[in-house]
Amino acid sequence: MDEGTAVPAWVEPQISRIGKTDLVIGTPSFNNASTIGYVASVAAVGAREHFPSSGVVLVNADGGSIDGTQEVFRGSEAPPDIERIAFSYRGIPGKGSALKAIFEIAAKLDARVCVVLDSDLRSVEPNWVQKLAGPIFAGFDYVSPCYIRHKHDGTITNNICYPLTRALYGARIRQPIGGDFGVSRHLVHTYLEKDVWATDVARFGVDIFMTTTAIAESGRIAQAALGRKVHDAKDPAAELGPMFSQVVSTLFDMMIRYEHVWNTPAPSGAAEMPGLQMADDDEPDPVPVDVPRLIASFRNGVREHSQALALALGKRASVIEAVASSASDADVVLSCEEWALVVYDFAAAYRRNIEHRTSLIRALVPLYNGKVASFVLKAKEMSSRQAEELVEEQCRAFEESKPYLRDLWE
Repeated sequence: MDEGTAVPAWVEPQISRIGKTDLVIGTPSFNNASTIGYVASVAAVGAREHFPSSGVVLVNADGGSIDGTQEVFRGSEAPPDIERIAFSYRGIPGKGSALKAIFEIAAKLDARVCVVLDSDLRSVEPNWVQKLAGPIFAGFDYVSPCYIRHKHDGTITNNICYPLTRALYGARIRQPIGGDFGVSRHLVHTYLEKDVWATDVARFGVDIFMTTTAIAESGRIAQAALGRKVHDAKDPAAELGPMFSQVVSTLFDMMIRYEHVWNTPAPSGAAEMPGLQMADDDEPDPVPVDVPRLIASFRNGVREHSQALALALGKRASVIEAVASSASDADVVLSCEEWALVVYDFAAAYRRNIEHRTSLIRALVPLYNGKVASFVLKAKEMSSRQAEELVEEQCRAFEESKPYLRDLWE
């Protein structure tokens, strides 16, 4: 392996001994000792149940856990013919570096399919392996997950990644940063060839990088209905700022890279794919959201980042300032139409102002917090299934405003 590898040298003899396999199942981790053993055991059961004659290797790429995550993984239950490899990856700390390590091992083992499962899952079932790997064995290049999630879970997905990906590329991939996915041998090599692994892709930008690359360079994409995703969900008011910054900067970088794909009268993205239907009695466990904290972040951020807002929004910055100055928190409302224009304004400003990209992304974070607060308040009396219509409304606003983006881009 080359000097830029994410896999430590001491793992090489084990890889050489295995030689080749059909299926690699990877779990990136950091201090997930309480859940990773369950994920690995279920993955092993699923692999043997659904692909009994296939060679299988389980891989744990760890971020330097101090709670015994790797030891729990190595001790997880698995048939004796399923190999397990666990190590601390090399490179920038983050999920992307872990995935790079998993992809490198999949490439080294010439695996036909690479499946990745989040290591904090509590709802994973053996059939997830079949649903994520089966379409790849059948000829698809990428399988994206589709979950039943609480209306407050996946706020970055619901408010920017899904609407923007759908509007740009014509691909209704409901969870473009879902965390659990299947990838073909071809796409694994495509990812590893990209010169992105020293950027935010090495952190939380990796999921949107993979999805966008799959759309733009393959188009052979499927969605897997996985049911409920029970994991360590986070309050967007408290914990998602850095993740938002890394995801959105990568999303904007992908817009620039694949302008030739989306900036056409009829983008050649993946065809519409049916998602996972949710009934009212499927209501997932609630995800708490500190709305006052989100609104406070929005108000303070508009004042703090006034220069960056003016750079991105021009005269329309006054509209955002007026919303932030509302006397009541209940009046802090960012409409779907206004939010779509804001995101497009920031994307175009990010493209034009290379030296100000960091400050632009920082300025967008509090506006995102305001949008999430707006969504939570509007969906207060709705079930998660009913709130899905608000997500659809947001998507339609992005689609209808796409000519505005094209004008900005030109």
